[in-house]
Amino acid sequence: MAQVQQAVAAELDRIGAVIDELGARFAGAGHELYLVGGPVRDAMLGRLQNDLDFTTDARPEQTERLLKGWADAVWDMGRAFGTIGCRKGEWQVEITTFRSETYDPSSRKPDVDFGDSLAGDLGRRDFTVNAMAVSIPDRRFEDPYGGVVDLAHRVLRTPGRPEDSFSDDPLRMMRAARFSAQLGFTVAPEVVEAMRAMAGRIEIISAERVRDELVKLVCAPFPRRGLTLLVETGLADHVLPELPALALESDEHHRHKDVYEHTLTVLEQAIEMEERLTPDGEPPRPDFVSRFAALMHDVGKPRTRKFVGDGTVTFHHHDVVGAKITRKRMKALRFSNDEIEAVSKLVELHLRFHGYGSGEWTDSAVRRYVRDAGDQLERLHILTRADCTTRNARKAARLRRTYDDLEARIERLSEEEELASIRPDLDGTQIMEILGIGPGREVGEAYKFLLELRMDEGPQDEEAARAALLAWWGQRQA
Repeated sequence: MAQVQQAVAAELDRIGAVIDELGARFAGAGHELYLVGGPVRDAMLGRLQNDLDFTTDARPEQTERLLKGWADAVWDMGRAFGTIGCRKGEWQVEITTFRSETYDPSSRKPDVDFGDSLAGDLGRRDFTVNAMAVSIPDRRFEDPYGGVVDLAHRVLRTPGRPEDSFSDDPLRMMRAARFSAQLGFTVAPEVVEAMRAMAGRIEIISAERVRDELVKLVCAPFPRRGLTLLVETGLADHVLPELPALALESDEHHRHKDVYEHTLTVLEQAIEMEERLTPDGEPPRPDFVSRFAALMHDVGKPRTRKFVGDGTVTFHHHDVVGAKITRKRMKALRFSNDEIEAVSKLVELHLRFHGYGSGEWTDSAVRRYVRDAGDQLERLHILTRADCTTRNARKAARLRRTYDDLEARIERLSEEEELASIRPDLDGTQIMEILGIGPGREVGEAYKFLLELRMDEGPQDEEAARAALLAWWGQRQA
């Protein structure tokens, strides 16, 4: 306990310039103010960030008045939920009136009631490790539900009965999985049982809120922990049903594990390669697109499974089917079009490399690989390498060497031909001038012909491209 208090004291000293001034303003106006929730938890873990959450007995309009003249900027987008936000220097601050949130069984939005005590406010929070507070400015520690003990044991527990907590806000079930993935904590057995019993209640939560929790979980340091919890409690059946469906399939390439376990391994191996996406000199950052593509890359297998006479199982075209399933699921979760297209493209292309053999692709095939991957090429490299989970060391080494060879060829051709920006050797204006035609469908067809020529034969000088275009045009007119 002494160590924890020392850690908190050190973090509070670091942010003292902000919290002491703010606390004095609220105290001077006769109001209570507490640093609360995640920031207190993170202070104990020695990882306090620049986002600070406070709770107060002041109503939103009173909080707003107290912030004006002190903060650099004030905003009130969360006023309906009792929250006023502001920025002070490098600090982002949110101050929320003591409150509770409950859901009507048929509603997706919480009803917000303002409370009048800190204990009541903390008792309505999701987990005990987030139900601790520090009074400001006198820095008195408040822990009515034993959060510090649970923090020491690295366990997630609710302040009251988990059934009541999840009934008030079903999204807390997903937050349990997310915090497990972020912090590496174990979820208490009674909390897991409540999640299992109440999993269907997640259906009343909006797709956007579910999506945001899923993104945080996938981008956490230990996503396997959170995803496993979603599957084991049945929550995944409602928010990402494609994932538990994989546990029913055996993978023809990896008979030692089912596709579900293979998928989680691919995800972890993709995470290990994220530094490839990071600019030089910067620390690796979680990349949602590559992680989610790893998670979804085999979701087409359940629908394409076929048993053949010799007892083997095939999953022909599961890449194409999987891309369609991925697109549909991400649309349902309200992801952006850019994210949907990026992940779906990776899922669709993740098998392409297996046609490379031991290097039989022509330069034309390599160019098409680069063109089809587009701006997702580096992520495709990661996914393809991560998809090798065989325990056969010789086979794994051979696959690595072969992909090393493909990447070397891509680099060589890129240096010679600027593969990343492949264009025909003649532009639209030149095409119209050479053929004596105006804008229209035929220009597009000629452009496509020249692009295919560029893919097949590499760069052409203008004279050769002109001759090829005229020969193609002559055949069309014959």
